[in-house]
Amino acid sequence: MSVCADAIARRFGDGGPSGEGADDNDFIRRVLSRKTVRRYGNRMPDERLLDLLVACALSASAKSDFQQASILRVRDPDKRAAIGELFPTMPWIGIAPVFFVFLGDARRLSRVGEMRGKTVRNGTLEGFFNASIDAALALQTMVLCAESAGLGVCPISVIRNEIEKVASIVGLPDLVFPVAGLCLGYPQAEGHVSLRLPRCITTHIDRYDDGALGPAIDDYDQRRHALHAIPREQQRSNAEFGEAAFYSWSEDKVRQAAKAEGVAFPPYLRSHGFSFD
Repeated sequence: MSVCADAIARRFGDGGPSGEGADDNDFIRRVLSRKTVRRYGNRMPDERLLDLLVACALSASAKSDFQQASILRVRDPDKRAAIGELFPTMPWIGIAPVFFVFLGDARRLSRVGEMRGKTVRNGTLEGFFNASIDAALALQTMVLCAESAGLGVCPISVIRNEIEKVASIVGLPDLVFPVAGLCLGYPQAEGHVSLRLPRCITTHIDRYDDGALGPAIDDYDQRRHALHAIPREQQRSNAEFGEAAFYSWSEDKVRQAAKAEGVAFPPYLRSHGFSFD
């Protein structure tokens, strides 16, 4: 089995296309094998490497060349601690060697419009959508480049749950919003490759078809449980939903989704320049 085919098998284990016969590619193998890392050593990445990673992130694709992503590094120890204290169940936010915040920046294009005597109303749904995707592409580009340099990363979307406080700590103006944070450092412990959903329900040809969703999810739940069972003490909302005898990925995710997250995010955006017209 080729290196990439082996990586596909570990990532999916779904019996789908293996990539066998395709030329092995180190970058593709790294993408297939990427891991989330939440435990870091004390070694600080070299500043020149961090500058390089920022440059790589900002080289990502951007909608219509508007370039509506910004990257904010939180270096001040007090600010790092303040953000970390908002999320006590995620201590890696406060203690990772490096912490970035990836921003959707709809403000810059509006300001450039003012500079050139043109009215740019960028607080629309389109403006928000474009800035969000630009920031997400920059984030993923940094993730992949950081891993290729031997670093480990952990994206942090939960910062949107405390948007008012986070925005205040890092001084965000109107039309600028956090898409996600990113913890970064040299791994202290080896992470694991998270099993992804079977491709028979996530890839489509010519038309969307989720007719096989039920059995595919059931099979995925069993395979994922065999590899990475969720401990009983990590079951969510047992007081509301009861303790599950078999606590699967799908049970965990629907319990999580049933509890609204990011409820403060839409009102924050509306009060800071977005109309979503």
